[in-house]
Amino acid sequence: MIQIENLFKTYDAKQGGEPHAALKDINITIEDGEIFGIIGQSGAGKSTLVRCINLLERPTSGRIVIDGRDVTDLKGKDLLEYRSQVGMIFQNFSLFQQRTVLQNVMFPLELKKEDKSKARTRAMELLEMVGLGEKASKYPSQLSGGQQQRVAIARALVNNPSIMLCDEATSALDTLTTHSILSLLKSINQEMGVTLVIITHSLTVAELICDKIMVLDQGVTVEQGKTEDIFAHPESDVTRQLLEKRL
Repeated sequence: MIQIENLFKTYDAKQGGEPHAALKDINITIEDGEIFGIIGQSGAGKSTLVRCINLLERPTSGRIVIDGRDVTDLKGKDLLEYRSQVGMIFQNFSLFQQRTVLQNVMFPLELKKEDKSKARTRAMELLEMVGLGEKASKYPSQLSGGQQQRVAIARALVNNPSIMLCDEATSALDTLTTHSILSLLKSINQEMGVTLVIITHSLTVAELICDKIMVLDQGVTVEQGKTEDIFAHPESDVTRQLLEKRL
């Protein structure tokens, strides 16, 4: 379970300006195995929130509690171990262009000094799972966008994470490829029990995959609940505006 309690993130003022409050009193509970969407327009605070969850950003105040353990102030080896249990995929795939597909997937295991043959076997298993076993010796530039995202997903799974954070993971893809990637993520959620946190500006993506969503606007939660309920009965002007843009 992921519990985010009274989370604030404020950036210091620049060049005499006012401090910027990127997140203001965020409270979320995400159950194990859930697909939870964080929705909002550009600048709403979505990426800041996801970077706080994996502690790439430190909250100004508040707590992040994972399975009953407060991870907010982890450092050193404890922080590295925690991050290894939180997979991450990005809009731009973030693959190493000079490494093969197989080497990209193996990379997190290399950092942990895992046995090379075991790391290779694990990486190949995941490439087969995402449908790219035959592309193991290719380089990212030889793959389509959808295939590169599948490699990124395999890499994010290589440490057997319990949580996967997906930051606009389909926004660079066409509609057909988006549906394919969402189907893959859903099967990973169902078959491996990985909790998914989906960051997106697209309500269509949220509707297709998310069990629950929260809507962020200027760092504030404007509503959250079951996806179908919010889509059927939006309570905030922000959500209604997002729905109108989708139609």
